[in-house]
Amino acid sequence: MTRTISVAPSRLDRWLDGFGERHGAVRYDVTPTSVTLSAEDGSTAVVTVPFEPLTVLSREGLVAHVLTERRLGVLLVRRGGYGAGVFAGGKLLDSKVGSRHVQGTTKAGGWSQQRYARRRDNQAREAFAAATEVAVRILAPAKLDVLVCGGDRRAVDTVLEDPRLKDLPGIVRPPFLGVPDPKQKVLEQAGVDALAIRIDVDQPE
Repeated sequence: MTRTISVAPSRLDRWLDGFGERHGAVRYDVTPTSVTLSAEDGSTAVVTVPFEPLTVLSREGLVAHVLTERRLGVLLVRRGGYGAGVFAGGKLLDSKVGSRHVQGTTKAGGWSQQRYARRRDNQAREAFAAATEVAVRILAPAKLDVLVCGGDRRAVDTVLEDPRLKDLPGIVRPPFLGVPDPKQKVLEQAGVDALAIRIDVDQPE
């Protein structure tokens, strides 16, 4: 049975100890992008290295890597809202969230449907333009080490195409976060989720 869990960086070292305590002696297979634990009882755990690559290929190197303090940017964009935040040391240093109304779809046909579609497209463009201005103000000058995005991929891509944000696409790293319309609490949780280590655990039946 395979399940995926999320572990906070501060808890990873203890989780690795616990895996060995529960399943027996553990062999580590370490690469720049993942760390695989193979236990005596047949259980395995695959740790996805956050903010790859891992440069010191050992368990100790993995723990040190996830505990390294980074200046993290988070950009969330959906049709109905947007948010941008800068995190360091687990704290939110600067942020802005906002919302724009975007017309829902309509079942009407003909000219009415086309009129709604045009209005919806215009509203979406205005929403993405507002999101872009927030990203320019909050993220562009923040000297980020890494940027994690979420929401709607096409919307995020639209924002990052702005020339004023030309330095950001190169520092985008997984995961891409699934979020509801960004409010302040959604943005704050996204900062936590962006740092969480994802582990696929497989235990024999």
